[in-house]
Amino acid sequence: MPLLQPDPARIDAEWMTQALRAAGALRAARVTAISRTPVGNGLVADSYRFALRYDRPEPGAPDSVVGKFPATDPASRKSGTDHQLYVREVSFYRDLASTVGIRTPHAYVAEIDPATDDFTLILADLAPARQGDQLAGCSVADAATALAEAAALHAPRWGDPRLDCIEWLAIRPAQLIGMVDAMLPMIITAYAERYRDVLEPAFLAMIHKLPAAIVRMREDHSTPRTVQHGDFRLDNVLFDVNGGAHPMATLDWQTVCVGAGLVDVAYFLSAALDPAVRRAHEVALVRGYYGELLRRGVSGYGWEQCWQDYRRYTLHGILMGVFSALSVERTERGDALFLKMARGACEQAADHDSFAFWGL
Repeated sequence: MPLLQPDPARIDAEWMTQALRAAGALRAARVTAISRTPVGNGLVADSYRFALRYDRPEPGAPDSVVGKFPATDPASRKSGTDHQLYVREVSFYRDLASTVGIRTPHAYVAEIDPATDDFTLILADLAPARQGDQLAGCSVADAATALAEAAALHAPRWGDPRLDCIEWLAIRPAQLIGMVDAMLPMIITAYAERYRDVLEPAFLAMIHKLPAAIVRMREDHSTPRTVQHGDFRLDNVLFDVNGGAHPMATLDWQTVCVGAGLVDVAYFLSAALDPAVRRAHEVALVRGYYGELLRRGVSGYGWEQCWQDYRRYTLHGILMGVFSALSVERTERGDALFLKMARGACEQAADHDSFAFWGL
């Protein structure tokens, strides 16, 4: 039975039995009943939890799994295809997850049709867990946990030149650069028109400087490159997974790429903590991340460079807040989310005079 099934409504007991057997998670038992409920806050793909029942007990057989499929919304689906988000996520689980230290759900099925971008991901269910909430924010302790996990992602492939040879991770995303550069001024114009009555003028002025700054950021390779999540924020993490068996796990690998690790760090803190809380704790939090890098074997990267990289890479958060808002289906939660992301990153950039690092 083909395991590529992009329609969650067609996932039945027989299909799930074959999928779990192919993954080595099921031997003699058969799935006899299956129920599906939506989960998560994903904007570019649709996710469901599948509760499973079997014809007999079998040790290790999962009680439930989480499936991820192409978005049914046409705008979100187009964004997933245009920006190669689907192929990157499936390929991460296939090729890269086992080479980094960050905790992610095990993939039972990771299939994609490169011609159509239809895909199927069946992942281990990490429930019970505490879902991160971008709008609610998190505690300083949760932020420290997240940055320790970021170091677990970055350290194992820190400065690894082989990353630049991985076609889906580095080469194909690099081919998108011209398209993004061409689209960004138009996106900024549309973004400013949509939010000009609610977003502070000083922040809109920063946003209009993004095109020049992003080009200069991209051309700078003075910091060792590594595996970068690219959208490392609260909506994409779970805390206290599997009932507290592990402190955190990270989801949604659609934007994984090669880049500076501090991009993930600055982006996370800009969106997860209120500006006053971030200002009070960011040095200690970034030092904690840096210490974890060293503990995991990174060398030749000093604290001063780490702190400078944190200060200059805040612009990614502004870019994500702007670009994402115009790339997916518009919703009330989406508006609140993207405005909070843009505001937090603009305040962070203002605090650290980030645009000055790029001559702006």
